[in-house]
This record gives sequence, structure tokens and C-alpha cells, in this order.
Amino acid sequence: MLKLFRFISLLEGFSYLLILSVLLGFISRDLVFTIGMAHGLIFLMYFILSLLASHKQTWSIVTWLLVFLASIIPFAFVPVEIFVKKEIRKNEKST
Repeated sequence: MLKLFRFISLLEGFSYLLILSVLLGFISRDLVFTIGMAHGLIFLMYFILSLLASHKQTWSIVTWLLVFLASIIPFAFVPVEIFVKKEIRKNEKST
């Protein structure tokens, strides 16, 4: 579950940066609909997987909120990546 969440987290972060690059003029505005739809689907998957991972890992509500808020802030997916990586290592050591 955490590995899938980690993958979706990275996708969500990069798709958000793609949307921002349209705003900055690096990517054509003709692609806004396509990028926006893809980002919307990835964001929904991120939200659902964050809830499932939070429940399975017994994260506190504050931890989940921080993970969720990271999806709104540009480049905040990097600390989430580090956090989830540590959680995966912790799970591998305990099994």
C-alpha cells in the first residue's frame, strides 16, 4: 500500500508542477485541459490512498493532514517522499 501511495505521491507532485509550468508559460495553454484532467484523477487517487495508508499505518490525524496539505503546496511532495520512504523501511524491519 505504501509503495503505491509513494508512486502516486510522486506523480501528483510532478503533475502539479506541470500545471504550474503552464501558468509560467513553459507549456502551451492548449494542454491545460489534458494536464488538468490527469492531475485531477491523480489528486483523487492521492487523497484516497493517503486515507487508506493513514488508516493502515495508524497515523495520527495531524500526520494525515500534513501529508494531505503537502499535495497543495508546490515541492511539498519531497518531504512526503522522505516520510513515506522511512515508513516503508520501518515496516520492512518489523516484518
